[in-house]
Amino acid sequence: MAQSEQRSIVIIGGGIIGCTSAYYLTHHPSFDASQAKLIILEASAHGAAQGASGKAGGLVARWAYPQPLVDVSFNEHVRLAERHNGAERWGWRFVGCGSWEGRAEEVPEPVPGAGGSEVQGEATVGRRKSLEKTIGLESQPHRKTRKRATGLPDDLTWMEEDLTDAYSPMAPPGDTAQVHPYKFTTSMLALAQEKGAEFIRGRATRILSERGRVTGIAYTEPSTQQEQQLPATHVILAAGAWAPMLLPGLPIAGTRAHSITIHPPPHLLPIAPYALFTDIALPPSSGSLSRRTRHGVPHATPEFYARPGPEGEVYACGPGDDAPLPAGGVDEVEVDQRACEEVWRQVRAVSRVLRAGNVQARQACYLPVVQGRRQGPIIGEAKERARGLIVAAGHTCWGICNAPGTGRAIAELVMEGEIKCADLRSLQPGLFI
Repeated sequence: MAQSEQRSIVIIGGGIIGCTSAYYLTHHPSFDASQAKLIILEASAHGAAQGASGKAGGLVARWAYPQPLVDVSFNEHVRLAERHNGAERWGWRFVGCGSWEGRAEEVPEPVPGAGGSEVQGEATVGRRKSLEKTIGLESQPHRKTRKRATGLPDDLTWMEEDLTDAYSPMAPPGDTAQVHPYKFTTSMLALAQEKGAEFIRGRATRILSERGRVTGIAYTEPSTQQEQQLPATHVILAAGAWAPMLLPGLPIAGTRAHSITIHPPPHLLPIAPYALFTDIALPPSSGSLSRRTRHGVPHATPEFYARPGPEGEVYACGPGDDAPLPAGGVDEVEVDQRACEEVWRQVRAVSRVLRAGNVQARQACYLPVVQGRRQGPIIGEAKERARGLIVAAGHTCWGICNAPGTGRAIAELVMEGEIKCADLRSLQPGLFI
């Protein structure tokens, strides 16, 4: 298929993978919006980036995984930020990355309604599970962590020296960066729309094919709830944890992750740019939902990411859980308020600066995790099911980080017939389904 005018592309999913794929497709030299057609179909009634793509931490790292995809993605992040003013538009910047170990101090519970800490309602608590974000670091022996007894960086003033037992850098300068995930995703969408991409709301119900090749998709139109069809020469399945509902046998499951965002008071700004992986020794009476016990002492391991901007926002997240994936999509995701409150309690116990702030958001999302022995994500043409059916899903906690490399690979596959930017043969769908 050599000519752009022969292509009609439908992307299922308006998250970071779908929107970034749309960006790279519409910016490919062979794409001509006057002759080709590209549609992004999103199930959420609220628009793009309503799932993990809007509620993630936004960490971008050279030490993420899988390495061939990371190598392309990190450099593409740098290029995108330079080309489209990412520092202003989606908060791109390099950050320090450190491991912090210390002790929680006893703090009084805030008065309900004060400090943004009031808990309203509860949802089902799932079994806690690790998000395994540091696997990439652990697999790189030349970047071993050396811990010292104390000594926070001079500018890391939003963590407490007197509560610190050990701090150490986890990656060299220039190897860790960040974006604001919602702003980055919606910027990718807007830049794709400027080049002719169309955004449609609706829930995909079936992938259509004839004689071994995709012919389109069926979807439910939100206002009428009637099924409509979109013809397509290429269908890109970028529905995250919900992808197996459209492609049975795809070994992807959802891990629910909770997070909060905190705005410190203005007089305590600025917040230095660090991503911190913490290990907090908790008081025995903490009753933590997410604690692990070490030598009889409960521990918690929340992650803290400082974000740029005048409000000095800090994002904090705890472990994941195995709450069932809602069949209705991202708009039906329930927030376990106790899990969010637990993260806020841990933040307050180790940072007096953040303790003085207000919680702005309590949220949950599902990370798409590949099951089985093979490490994902799954990227490539599912030839065994139908020619023209392309899978781009299963990015775990690294969807924001690895989206540019994924988008570039998908654009090459659709427009040039093969992935050229990296050797991603180990991620091709035929090895997973």
